Formats: sequence, C-alpha cells, structure tokens
Amino acid sequence: MKCPRCQSDNIRKDGHANGKQRWECKDCGRIFRDSYSSRGYHPQVKEICLTMYLNGMGFRGIERVTGIHHTTIINWVKESGEELPEDESGEPEFAELDELQTYIGRKTDKIWIWTAINHLAPGIVAIEIGDRSGQTFDKLWQRIKIWDSRKYFTDGYCIYAIYIPPFKHQVLPKTKLTRVEGENTRLRHYLARLHRATLCYSKSIQMLKYSVRLLMHYLRFKRVPILA
Repeated sequence: MKCPRCQSDNIRKDGHANGKQRWECKDCGRIFRDSYSSRGYHPQVKEICLTMYLNGMGFRGIERVTGIHHTTIINWVKESGEELPEDESGEPEFAELDELQTYIGRKTDKIWIWTAINHLAPGIVAIEIGDRSGQTFDKLWQRIKIWDSRKYFTDGYCIYAIYIPPFKHQVLPKTKLTRVEGENTRLRHYLARLHRATLCYSKSIQMLKYSVRLLMHYLRFKRVPILA
C-alpha cells in the first residue's frame, strides 16, 4: 500500500474510523484509509428523478417527494444533457419547421425554441434556442440544410423565406402543420419549465438546452440515460 498523496510506502497504522483501518504516511503526514465507500445515489434513483422531471415535475417538486436536494437533480440534468448529441439522427424527406416561445430569467424576457421535425414520423430531430431573428434560425439552417429535404413546410414566418430556397419552401396553415405543432405541444406538456401559466421557467439558455435535449432522447427511446 502507498500513500495516495506522495506515493510513499513508508506508512504506519493509525487506528480505525467507522470500522475501517486508518493509515498515516510518515513522509508527508497524510492520513487515509484502505478504501472509501461511494456516498453517491444509486443510478436507479437518478433515473427515477430524471423520469419525474421529464414527466412534468419541477426540481423543487421532485425534492419535496424524494427528499433529494433540487441542486443535485439540476446537476444530473446537466450531466445527462451534456452527454447527448445536439440533434437526433435522421434526414427527413419532408421537414416541418416552427418556433415555440418561452422565457429565460424572468417572465418578461422572451426566448424561442426553433424546432425541426420529420413530416412523416414522430419526434423532434433538431432544435435551436435564441431570439426570433434570422441570426438564430441560421444556426439551425446550417445543420438541417444538409438533409437536402424535398420540402420544408413552415407557417409563413418571414425569416424562413430568406434562407430556404423557394422551390423547396412551402407555406402551410397551422391546421396542416399538425406534426410540428403536436411536437411543440408535447414539449410544453412534458417540461414544467415550458408549461403555460406556471411558476417554473428557465434561468439559463444552457439549462433549457439540456432539458429539451434530454426530453428529445426520452420521447424517442422511452427511457432516460442511466448515469453511473
């Protein structure tokens, strides 16, 4: 056995603590044990909390039910969101595009979630979060234009016509954009921070991105990533 600080093997026993042998390094004075038990939560507990979050409960609501501090759950969402890809796989032949309004920081600061979906299949394929300007949509367009879809269906918002070639752009009424409208409704249904008339809202764009990215994965695979 060696000292974990200086790697010296000049050590001696130093009693017990919580039933485990303690050691002292004679060279650097570091006191340590044979082994340390993990005090973290079981992955199944994390999975349950994330599933609750992705089914409409806020962080403090989960804390009241489980007793797990809300900042711990926030960190789990961040860790899971960072591991997931920005976009889901797939290159739809026909795509629908739309924007969903929400808030950041306070209820007076509006922000939009731009969504791109497959016209013929459920699930959000790509998102971009920012204001409602072309600068934000351009970030999404640079990623989805490589799909080379035959048609991009939108509601006629002026920004789309600036970027999408006219022969590929088709404006439809809201009643015909049922796929993308339905996906946006699911976002509001599953995430407390997107509910209408709620006390929950995002404090940062990054946290909103992680949350939506995690929900996209959950709705597609019907499970959340199990953290080690």
